[in-house]
Amino acid sequence: MLMKSLERLEETLDLETAALLSRDLSKLEDFNRRKSQSLLEISRMVRSVENGVIDENAVKRFQSLKSKLEENQAILERHMRAVQEISAVISGAIRAAESDSTYSADVAHRGYGA
Repeated sequence: MLMKSLERLEETLDLETAALLSRDLSKLEDFNRRKSQSLLEISRMVRSVENGVIDENAVKRFQSLKSKLEENQAILERHMRAVQEISAVISGAIRAAESDSTYSADVAHRGYGA
């Protein structure tokens, strides 16, 4: 059962990573839900393992999973940085537009002409 859960999580990570690389953000909420469910399942199973001993196949699977998680995290971080940069540009443009038009709109409205 542990191996099946690990397989599902790896599949979800592969799908999410591929979606991020192709800039398809339509299923991110679903991927997040699936990852959370898988991680909860896995953590419960690992806690119930007798004497903390996990077989060699599971150890290899965890190593593979770690690698996929690191790749996924790097891509998610790149997307988050891009979102932050875009947000900063938009915020700056809004501030500039508001400060440029605040005085001229106010002056024109009150009838103070140049």
